[in-house]
Amino acid sequence: MSRFLSPLLDRLTPYVPGEQPRDRRYVKLNTNESPFPPAPGVLEAVDRAALEGLNRYPDPAAAALEAALAARFGLRPAQALATNGSDEALAFCMRAFCDASRPPCFADVTYGFYAVLACAQRLEPVVRPLDERFRVRVEDYLDAPGPVFLANPNAPSGLFLPLSDVERIVRANPDLPVIVDEAYVDFGGQSAAGLIDRYANLLVVQTFSKSRNLAGVRIGFALGQEEILSDLRACKNAFNPYSLDSLALRIGEAAVRDEAYLRRCTEEIVRTREAFLQALRSRGFTGNDSAANFVFVRHPRLSGRAYYEALREKGVLVRYFEGPRTRDFVRITVGTPEDMRALLAATDAIEEENG
Repeated sequence: MSRFLSPLLDRLTPYVPGEQPRDRRYVKLNTNESPFPPAPGVLEAVDRAALEGLNRYPDPAAAALEAALAARFGLRPAQALATNGSDEALAFCMRAFCDASRPPCFADVTYGFYAVLACAQRLEPVVRPLDERFRVRVEDYLDAPGPVFLANPNAPSGLFLPLSDVERIVRANPDLPVIVDEAYVDFGGQSAAGLIDRYANLLVVQTFSKSRNLAGVRIGFALGQEEILSDLRACKNAFNPYSLDSLALRIGEAAVRDEAYLRRCTEEIVRTREAFLQALRSRGFTGNDSAANFVFVRHPRLSGRAYYEALREKGVLVRYFEGPRTRDFVRITVGTPEDMRALLAATDAIEEENG
């Protein structure tokens, strides 16, 4: 880092995305993208009129997209905020609600961006350990020291915390925001959005990157009561009022209106996931059931790093997380059935080579 960097950021540790190598063709199962194309209406949304309008600024209020999101969840338009990916919504939450007297609180094994956001604000997060099976211990969050960030289903474990437990955490912290990050909820969880009208401190954050097959466009959103969302709108307008471009707004509106397509895609992912988990377990792998579009598993003999590296050599990318609790595991995105067969074939070849 240069000598010009502000001392406020001298301890910054950036987030490390999943690798995107270009040296060869890979079966890419490391970043939890969807193997399916966007909904049919998305392509129709990018028409000549949309392209001709690129000389004008996009709608800073994202009114049409937010109205569509609100209608999808049975809320009022003012209860939805569209953002440039869910990471931007999470960043606004960290900025708006956390400080030294109210540090963010989250699990020791969860989405790594929470720690990065805390570091960027020079905050010392309060980290609560998951249990030995990577489950959230609800009691650890019933008297939180600051806003709670709860990934549900969690990553990389894939485990879903029942909605009744989420509500216990929200109800126990009436003076603190509870941010429920539901990036993977469409693959086997239940959204907390139905609780929003009951709890002023609840925020639900979702993304279009996973179940809506739009990782390349960067659309996310937050849902909550109008007053708490007004705080996030203020952060957005102090940072980048035009954070979603015109094409993203049109694409997002088209995608959110096609629930039937979303269900078809997620149902296929779930079927493939369950068959894949069964195939792994027949080979001696261990790991919890998943409610996400990935599995988090341990090879019966190889370390997580060794298995990850052996797969990479055979042209299959998975995600490995260095760390005392995760180093024996890999996270594998659920792709097409053909993708999963390729990984299993590579695994069987690795087994033969290792005797």
